[in-house]
Amino acid sequence: MRLVLITDVYPPLRSSGAVQLRDLSIEFVRQGHDITVLVASPDLSEPWTIESWNGVRVMRVRTPKTKDVGYIRRTIGELLMPFYMRHQLKQSPLKNEAWEGVVWYSPTIFLGPIAKFLKTANKCRSYLVIRDIFPEWAVDMGLMGRGLPYLFFKTVAKYQYAAADVIGIQTQGNSVYFSSWLSRYSRRLEVLQNWLADSLVCGCRISVRDTKLAGRKIFVYAGNMGVAQGMDVLLNLACLLQNRSDVGFVFVGRGSDAKRLRLDAQERGLNNVLFFDEIEPDEIPGLYSQCHVGLVALDPRHKTHNIPGKFLSYMQSGLPVLASVNAGNDIVDLIRSARVGRVCTSDSMDILRSNAEQLIEELDSDSGFSPRCKQLADRVFAPSTAVRQIVAALRS
Repeated sequence: MRLVLITDVYPPLRSSGAVQLRDLSIEFVRQGHDITVLVASPDLSEPWTIESWNGVRVMRVRTPKTKDVGYIRRTIGELLMPFYMRHQLKQSPLKNEAWEGVVWYSPTIFLGPIAKFLKTANKCRSYLVIRDIFPEWAVDMGLMGRGLPYLFFKTVAKYQYAAADVIGIQTQGNSVYFSSWLSRYSRRLEVLQNWLADSLVCGCRISVRDTKLAGRKIFVYAGNMGVAQGMDVLLNLACLLQNRSDVGFVFVGRGSDAKRLRLDAQERGLNNVLFFDEIEPDEIPGLYSQCHVGLVALDPRHKTHNIPGKFLSYMQSGLPVLASVNAGNDIVDLIRSARVGRVCTSDSMDILRSNAEQLIEELDSDSGFSPRCKQLADRVFAPSTAVRQIVAALRS
């Protein structure tokens, strides 16, 4: 099929979404499809660029800045983004391009207008890959009430849903948020698992053995450090385990809470914790090869279900997980049934510490952890499965 994939995250960005879409687009090519990735690129100096990368045609179009800016400026930028994309596309050599299917990725919730435009222009089906439920999670977190801002974002999200023939959600638990969409539009909702391609271990600029944590069992967190993650619980855990000279914590990434968390660790005098800036996605396997347990944290106020991209990367590298997540999240049963780690849904630090210490003991007694993690990644989270599912939905 000739497909267009619309997004505002793609390499060289290092976010988990950018890595996922890189892997997805390459897998489309591997399965014989013609894929064009249409990327909103605020830092572009010209209206548009077209490049070929691993067989994928990537068209970047200049749009307003939406990352690392204030909330108001970000909202305005994201609102204008799809209209800038449409304008730049119509001025480009691809203005008369014909596609057989439109796929787009959320977050952001603001790509509905460009997706609907391309769907209508090409008289084809559309597939929305949705990875979080906004603005619902922001309400759960107390970041906004149900006033005018919520109603605005909810209207934008509904417009996006209306543009989709099929919506792929992360877990079955999130289906409750789409009952009105299903009844109104008689369209298709399905679970589309997250995905991550195999990566070779090709080195990493971080060398744990050259730090004060050398020789310890390393708990690692690599990814976004923002409000949604609720990472204070992980620093609290490090504090509780500070008396153990065999355990260390490594945090790698960026985000709205990254600086605050670093300062907090320094003020507490946590000598079992190290922070590092964000690294290239291709360095992640090299980092994990030096570690023993992957950390997952989601703020307990969440009511939506989420299987973070970092969880997939841990599984792929054979790292069991220690997770602190909201009660009822589908990832709880997944971790327990696949026996790939320990998970806590309580706000009790004693329970989380107990889980951590039990997991440390099991690392030495259970040699099956790594194989089970890798088997889960291969069975459930392969890009090939995601591509076949999306194509089948667009052809149906």
